Amino acid sequence: MTEQATGAPHPQPRPRSGGQSAPVEHVTGAQSLIRSLEEVGADTVFGIPGGAILPAYDPLMDSTRVRHVLVRHEQGAGHAATGYAQATGRVGVCMATSGPGATNLVTPIADAHMDSVPLVAITGQVASKAIGTDAFQEADIVGITMPITKHNFLVTKAEDIPRVIAQAFHIASTGRPGPVLVDIAKDALQAKTTFSWPPTMNLPGYRPVTKPHAKQIREAAKLITGARRPVLYVGGGVLKAGATAELKVLAELTGAPVTTTLMALGAFPDSHPLHVGMPGMHGAVTAVTALQKADLIVALGARFDDRVTGKLDSFAPHAKIVHADIDPAEIGKNRAADVPIVGDAREVIADLVQAVQKEHAEGNRGDYTAWWNDLNRWRETYPLGYDLPDDGSLSPQQVIERIGQLAPEGTVFAAGVGQHQMWAAHFIQYDKPATWLNSGGAGTMGYAVPAAMGAKAGVPERTVWAIDGDGCFQMTNQELTTCALNNIPIKVAVINNGALGMVRQWQTLFYNQRYSNTVLHSGPDDVNPEARGTRVPDFVKLSEAMGCYAIRCEDPADLDKVIEEANSVNDRPVVVDFIVHEDAMVWPMVAAGTSNDEIMAARDVRPDFGDNEDD
Repeated sequence: MTEQATGAPHPQPRPRSGGQSAPVEHVTGAQSLIRSLEEVGADTVFGIPGGAILPAYDPLMDSTRVRHVLVRHEQGAGHAATGYAQATGRVGVCMATSGPGATNLVTPIADAHMDSVPLVAITGQVASKAIGTDAFQEADIVGITMPITKHNFLVTKAEDIPRVIAQAFHIASTGRPGPVLVDIAKDALQAKTTFSWPPTMNLPGYRPVTKPHAKQIREAAKLITGARRPVLYVGGGVLKAGATAELKVLAELTGAPVTTTLMALGAFPDSHPLHVGMPGMHGAVTAVTALQKADLIVALGARFDDRVTGKLDSFAPHAKIVHADIDPAEIGKNRAADVPIVGDAREVIADLVQAVQKEHAEGNRGDYTAWWNDLNRWRETYPLGYDLPDDGSLSPQQVIERIGQLAPEGTVFAAGVGQHQMWAAHFIQYDKPATWLNSGGAGTMGYAVPAAMGAKAGVPERTVWAIDGDGCFQMTNQELTTCALNNIPIKVAVINNGALGMVRQWQTLFYNQRYSNTVLHSGPDDVNPEARGTRVPDFVKLSEAMGCYAIRCEDPADLDKVIEEANSVNDRPVVVDFIVHEDAMVWPMVAAGTSNDEIMAARDVRPDFGDNEDD
């Protein structure tokens, strides 16, 4: 059996050897399920009961080791489990009943799959004899989630429950983390069985490679010391592996610039002089251009996704590629690797440090002086920034920047998806891991509030801010009721521009300012003209109705006072409705499907990099 992956501190069950015996308890399948969750170290479960899963909720009531948080929608349960996992490094757990309960978990499961989040989703299923008969509230959730889980199980026998739960947690948290679904038939939960721990696991085909090949490490070190324009391209896998300390050593040893993807913010300190920013469609000019003009890209736990590469066949045309990933399927998937390295990022980087030190000892050291001259010139010429609105209204970028600056030490930030997500990535400084939670791969609107709830449940001693848009907020804000009733005092900043902001930005740039169905604060003129310009819904009243402390901020002069007021309230959830200018845009930007060479630093501003940097 493979060793537990770094960064997944759940105690993993070990296979029993022949000479060991464990105490046997006579229980129901449902009791066996709860006992198994206790033994694998699950301390929090987010879920909603229903007919098929109901047998499990009876023994759950008696557990002193597993806290259940009753959410208002299964999607909230899934995102909360993801936020819990991202903030703690442990496996997140959610639970739902059969049929619509299970299918409501599909979006957060897909989200966790795209972002490699260790998640175990437990669903009830109709009785085993009724499976396949279109029984009431039946859905083939195993079939539905097959493409979006790392693995899934259908359990029809009570005696299989401990083994399957042990295997699910092991699979979810080792190798490349990901979601595992366990679907349990109702009669298996009701049946009498025995319980003993640890179970004997049987995973003959599952052996993730964690130790990199020494020859590949040596080749990578030679390329690093021989390059003139290297870049360390850091992805979320470095955070998953708990490899941030090793990364800092490697970066400072080599002196190479570091770029951290949206999923890797906090893996390397934003404030570090070697950090050149986030790459991607809305990445920093220096980060995007560094990758584009590099002669060597060392990709660590990153997957060369389209938001980073832009038009793939024009991405980094002069660069050799060292690609290290624990998932061999990622290597060469989008960009061919000159040196492929399969292994856990922590072990890969630690071995790279030793190999580079050996190269240095032999007199082989890269000279990146000219490269840093270019990088620093780009940083100085095209820094991240924004303009304040001419009409004196609130700038969304300024709101988010001040939230970051006034937040207590160690604050965790969860963002929804859209303009506010990109501004939160740009204008809040992330110097530590597990302080930035977002939906990167799936881009799931509605992620922020439940993810913040899960994070706060997992790290209750830390402040948790959700940076949300008014569109995202209207998808999952019902979980504020969950927060209020369960003593989970998150803080929510609603960046309220009255529109689906990122879609509106695209309509401004690419659809001749034809704002089709992106205005949120009013309906079509011919339906309800009296409602135009009003606040429907009123987020302050809505939040107060759900048990929150709610404030509205419209005047820049009140900004700091309102944020400090929000930070001072810690006995209930806080929601701040920031009324911001509707025409603010996210820059820099690489239009979808175009080359990164066509990056725009601002509207109608294309950077000039000179003619001598492609040498």
